[in-house]
Amino acid sequence: MSERSERPGKGASSRSDRPSEARAGSNSPVIVLVGPPGSGKSTVGRALAERLGVGFRDTDADIEALAGKPIPEIFIDEGEPHFRDLEVRAVRAAATGHDGVLALGGGAVMAEATRALLRELAVVFLEVPLGDAVKRVGLDAPRPLLAVNPRARWRELMEARRPLYLEVATAVVDTAGRTPEQVADAVLEALELKTPHE
Repeated sequence: MSERSERPGKGASSRSDRPSEARAGSNSPVIVLVGPPGSGKSTVGRALAERLGVGFRDTDADIEALAGKPIPEIFIDEGEPHFRDLEVRAVRAAATGHDGVLALGGGAVMAEATRALLRELAVVFLEVPLGDAVKRVGLDAPRPLLAVNPRARWRELMEARRPLYLEVATAVVDTAGRTPEQVADAVLEALELKTPHE
């Protein structure tokens, strides 16, 4: 954590050695959101896109469109390795062809190819405690990796993924007890981005 410096906003920190502004004329995302299930990536992403006047894209939705079926069915029918292959393709396409706000699936950072792509982008890790994640997604949501003993599995996933989220993060924003609008404010502040209305 020593490589991140605190920004003025409560619950937000940022790495000074990473890009913090959108590149003019770039075909890469203005902001990429990463984090575990229940961190609010899609909800916060849509709020950020609206404020910035850009499009929103979610790689989980891209994968479902590519496969022609919901993610749980991909896991059941073809297995997790096939899903992860689709995910790498979807992230690559979005990271090089979308200039708005991009939300990645919780496990996307597991692939080295994805982490390599993210190193040059403004990536925000939305950190969320288990209690808040459970309230947001519920324990009966169709999330294949959380199907059996969701609380214990969520903790295991976070132990494996948290170092990878931190590796790719330009900034970390704590979502605990915050509304999506407050999280969006903290993201903009952490990245020092201004909305068109400011």
